[in-house]
Amino acid sequence: MKKIGILHGKERSFPEAFVQRVNSKNIEGITAEEVKIEKVIQGESSGYAVIIDRISQDVPFYRAYLKNAALCGTAVINNPFWWSADEKFFNNCLSTKIGVPVPKTVILPSNSLPADTTSESFSNLQYPLDWEGIFNYVGFPAYMKPFAGGGWKSVYKVADKDDLFEKHAETGELVMMLQEEIIFDEYYRCYCLGGKYVRIMPYEPRNPHALRYVADFKPDAARTKLMTDIVLKINSYLGYDFNTVELALKDGIPYAIDFCNPAPDAERASVGEENFEWVVETAATYAIEKALAQKDGEDNLTWGEYIKRSAAKKTLF
Repeated sequence: MKKIGILHGKERSFPEAFVQRVNSKNIEGITAEEVKIEKVIQGESSGYAVIIDRISQDVPFYRAYLKNAALCGTAVINNPFWWSADEKFFNNCLSTKIGVPVPKTVILPSNSLPADTTSESFSNLQYPLDWEGIFNYVGFPAYMKPFAGGGWKSVYKVADKDDLFEKHAETGELVMMLQEEIIFDEYYRCYCLGGKYVRIMPYEPRNPHALRYVADFKPDAARTKLMTDIVLKINSYLGYDFNTVELALKDGIPYAIDFCNPAPDAERASVGEENFEWVVETAATYAIEKALAQKDGEDNLTWGEYIKRSAAKKTLF
C-alpha cells in the first residue's frame, strides 16, 4: 500500500477535502491521510510515497523531516531542497533571463544589522548606496516588500524617497525588495500543479481580502493561452509542483508580480467554491500520479530546468 500524506498547519478545508478526494477514487494500492510523525531518525523512511507540504516554510523541524523523507524516496511536493534555496528576488532575476516580463526590481540591505554582525561585516557594501541610480531605475510610486516570504506581510507602498526611508526604518533585519509599481488593467492569480495543470483566476488585490477572487473581468482565449504559457514556463524553470503565479496585465502585457508561492492559499472560504473544487480535484489527481510513479529509495523529487541545466553544464538560457 502506498500512502499519500498532507502536512499542514491550521488550515482545515483543503487538507480534509484532499484526503477525502484521494480516498474516494478507490485507486487500488493508494490511500491518503494527514501526515503522522512520531519520530524522525536519520536515513529512515517516512512511510509515505508522496507528501504534500503546506507548512514547512514556517516550521524548520518539518523542513528537516521532509528532506530526510525525500532522501529515502518520498516524492515531496514541493521539493524541500529547492524551496529552502529559493526566494522572490532570485525569481525576478531568473525571469529576466527567460523572457518573462517583470517589474523593475532591486534588493536593499536590511535596515538593522543582522544578529551576530557588526558594521565591519559589511566592508564590501558601499555606503551610502547609489540611491539616485536606484530611484531612477525603479521610479515612484513603488512597492517595498521582503525578498523572501509571502502572505502580504511587511508590504509597503512608497510615494517618494523620504517615504521609503521612513518605512525602511520599520523593517528591522528584513531584507527588502524595491519594485516598480505596475498600474494594471487586470490581475490574475494562477494555480499551477504538476507543471502541467493551470487554472487562471481573475483576482482583484485592491478588494478586501474576502472579496479578492470577485472580479468583473475575465480573459479571452488568446489571453488565457498567453498567461498559461508564462505560468508553465516559470514553473518549469523553478521546478514547483504546487505554486501560484500572479500576473498583472498592463496594455495587454502580463507582468509576473509574485510567483514564489509554494504553499498558496487553498481554503474554500477565500478562493471560492469553483476554485476550491478545481484545486482539490487536481491536487488529488496529481498526487495519485506521483504515488503510482514513485520508486522506493530513489530520487522522486521534481527539479526545475534551472537546476537541471546547471547540473548538466548546458547553456542556461
